Amino acid sequence: MIDLKSGKILVTGGAGFIGSALVWELNQRGIDNILITDYLGNSEKWRNLVSLKYNDYLEADAFLGWLQGNPSDFDDVKVIFHLGACSSTTEKDASYLVRNNYEYTRLLALWAADKDIRFVYASSAATYGEGEQGMDDHMPNISDLKPLNMYGYSKQMFDLFAQKNGFLDKIVGLKFFNVYGPNEDHKDDMRSLVNKAFSQIQETGKVKLFKSHKKEYADGEQLRDFLYVKDAVKMAIHLAENEFANGIYNLGSGKSNSWITLATAIFSALGKKPNIEFIDMPEAIREKYQYFTEANTSKLKSTGYDQKLFTLQEAVADYVKKYLLHDSRLGND
Repeated sequence: MIDLKSGKILVTGGAGFIGSALVWELNQRGIDNILITDYLGNSEKWRNLVSLKYNDYLEADAFLGWLQGNPSDFDDVKVIFHLGACSSTTEKDASYLVRNNYEYTRLLALWAADKDIRFVYASSAATYGEGEQGMDDHMPNISDLKPLNMYGYSKQMFDLFAQKNGFLDKIVGLKFFNVYGPNEDHKDDMRSLVNKAFSQIQETGKVKLFKSHKKEYADGEQLRDFLYVKDAVKMAIHLAENEFANGIYNLGSGKSNSWITLATAIFSALGKKPNIEFIDMPEAIREKYQYFTEANTSKLKSTGYDQKLFTLQEAVADYVKKYLLHDSRLGND
C-alpha cells in the first residue's frame, strides 16, 4: 500500500472538474501535501480552489518550464495524478490536442519513471469509439480501438505509447466514462446533462434531449455509463494507493442508463414532473456520437475495490440538492 501522506502529491488539472474533486477527497482523508497545476485563464474554475487545502499552486506552463530546467526542485513528489487535459470532444485543433493531451502526458510519464514516482493519468472511454471491440479494459491490443473524435485519439496516443514502451506494468491509466457532479460549472458545452438540464428546467420548465439518428435507438434511449464524480475520485485514489494495480482501468458505474432515465431523475430531484423535448442532433457530431457506453469494471473490482456506489437517482439528488440549488462547490457543503 502506497502512503499518500508521505511526500508531496502533484495534481495536474487540479482546479478543473475531476481534479478539484480529487483534491477535495484527499482533504477529506486529512491529506493536503498537494501541489496543484492548471491553466486558469479567463475561466471561473478558480472558484473550485477556494475551499480546498493544498501546499502550492503553479500555472501549468510555468511548472513545465520549471520541471525541464530544475527537476530536482520536485524530488519530494511521490505521486502524480495527471488529470489536466483539453476534454472537449468537439475540439478541432488536432495539433493543440497532441501537444496538450499527448506530449505533455508523455513528458510527465517519462519524468515520473526516471524518479520512480507513482503515475496515475486520465485516459478516456472516448478511446472505445462505437465499442465494436467492446469496452473491456482487459483488452490486450488497444491499437484495435477506433476513437470517433480527435479528443479520444489524443488520449489513445498516450495509451499506445505507454503500452509499446512497457509502462503499463508500472503506471495507472483511468478510462473515465460519463462523469458528472459538482465543480463542473466552468466546462461550458462540455458540462454534464445534469448541469445543463438544471439550468434549462429553472428557466423553461423543460429539458431538451437529442433525437436518435439510429433506428436501433428510440429518441432519448441512447445509453451511457454515468458515474458520479465522488465515486470516480475514490476509485482513482484506490488505484494510486495499490502498488500492484497497474495498467488501464475502466472507471464507470458498470451499468448503462438512458438519457431519459437521467433527465427523469433530475426532475424528480427538483420535485417536478418530467417535461422533455427532443431536438435534432447537430450534423457536425452525428457521425462522432457514441450511442452506447458501459464500463466492464471487473478489472477494478479484482484490485479489491468494493465500495458501494451512488445509484443514479441518489447521485443526481445529491448533486442537485446540495450543490446546484445553492450554486455550491465541493468543500462548501
